[in-house]
Amino acid sequence: MKKIYVLLIAIFILGCSLAKKTTTNAIRFHSNPVIAHRGAWKKNNLPENSIAALKQAIAIKCAGSEFDVRMTADDSLVVNHDPHYNTLEIEKTNYTDLSTFKLSNGEKLPTLKEYILAGIENNNATRLVCEIKPSGISKERGIQIAAKTVQLIQELKAQEMVVFISFDYDILKKIMELNPKASTQYLEDDKSIEQLKKDGISGADYHFSSFKDHPEWIKDAKKNNITLNAWTVNNAVDMDWLLLNGFNFITTNEPELLFERIKH
Repeated sequence: MKKIYVLLIAIFILGCSLAKKTTTNAIRFHSNPVIAHRGAWKKNNLPENSIAALKQAIAIKCAGSEFDVRMTADDSLVVNHDPHYNTLEIEKTNYTDLSTFKLSNGEKLPTLKEYILAGIENNNATRLVCEIKPSGISKERGIQIAAKTVQLIQELKAQEMVVFISFDYDILKKIMELNPKASTQYLEDDKSIEQLKKDGISGADYHFSSFKDHPEWIKDAKKNNITLNAWTVNNAVDMDWLLLNGFNFITTNEPELLFERIKH
């Protein structure tokens, strides 16, 4: 009887420990609207889209850190904004050849897998805002990049941390086909709020000037529960206007400045 009692206590303690661990690791995103554009790189002179810039965005408690995905000639998914890296065209170059050239801080060109793993390590509060770049080779290849990206993120069990954005509407629709629960935001302003809602796209992430030209879109988005984001907002006047208009997110190269504006 004593042994059974001891065993029950041990099971209870283990259960409490597991419950505590689960609670500790639960996703609780920061409530601020700050999305660091290509990571928090500018203030500390870090390379854009580097893992160091991602870690800095997490460290200063941004709501999200944006990054760009492209695919090499040998179908490796990498994180880089421009179609070229060190004068080499990414889509027509193998990853091995690209990786021989280091970023300015000594990092190698990060693969998407390395980047996501770094982003989910000790982080349950900063979103990973994944921009999938359209392919310069073909529309079909862009869709393939989207499918491979979704698959990798699911394999890494990071889908709850990731928001997908793109200028290619078909890329977002492919993502929704593969994962109807995915959070998606469209970057071009050629779709109405009603169209976004009809196609299951979660957010309108347009250039801030588009919202200034069409303030009615803000009202429409709120009425239709469409997330509002704006890019790329780097001065205090524009930041204040977006904050006053209740934007969910603001994408910026100046996250520290945006945090200051929020305090005011």
